[in-house]
Amino acid sequence: MVGQKASDKVGECICILEELYGLPEVDEIDPVDLLVRTILSQNTSDINSLRAFASLKRAYGDYESLLSTRAEEVAESIREGGLAEIKARRIQEALMRIKSDRGAIEIGFLGGMEKEAAMSYLLSLPGVGPKTASIVLLFAFGMPFMPVDTHVFRVSQRLGLVAPGLSPEKAQKALEEIVPPERYSSFHLNLISHGRLVCRARGPKCEECALKGCCDFFLQGQKP
Repeated sequence: MVGQKASDKVGECICILEELYGLPEVDEIDPVDLLVRTILSQNTSDINSLRAFASLKRAYGDYESLLSTRAEEVAESIREGGLAEIKARRIQEALMRIKSDRGAIEIGFLGGMEKEAAMSYLLSLPGVGPKTASIVLLFAFGMPFMPVDTHVFRVSQRLGLVAPGLSPEKAQKALEEIVPPERYSSFHLNLISHGRLVCRARGPKCEECALKGCCDFFLQGQKP
């Protein structure tokens, strides 16, 4: 940790990022919409996934009509999001499972469950992994999970907040231990912003990075 405890370092990083990007505001969103939107976001950019989601919502007035449509047609409506056939099948299968379990396509019941039970239920759905489930539970229900997407994973590793070689799932557990729960949302969103704008996968702007004073890669002179 380059002479700094993880809890101290993460606190410093949170303050710097909030000063840089502000305290992100999270819009209210229907939990099922968020689930579908997050499945669409897998392995593509936000721009493409949001376009695919908007196209899906235009094509189908509700999720019941989506379930009664052939997967091939659903795939055409989300083509911009990439992996359209796979995502169309995953979305339909997940929604069908919810309807079978609950009698309706809604997941508001998760809000009344213990966090680990809610996580287990979402992970039982087709196409839903820890990142997708954590996003839904954090942003739709305010449950304390720290989603780890590609930006969060990369930046937190470069900073030295998680050990090299950890899987994204283990990195999530490590971050949840050192990030204050009330800052999960802020840290997640601001790390994404920082990963897109500064700490990019290729050509990171290390010299102008506001976090360089607490970044292991920078302080140790390593190449990101």
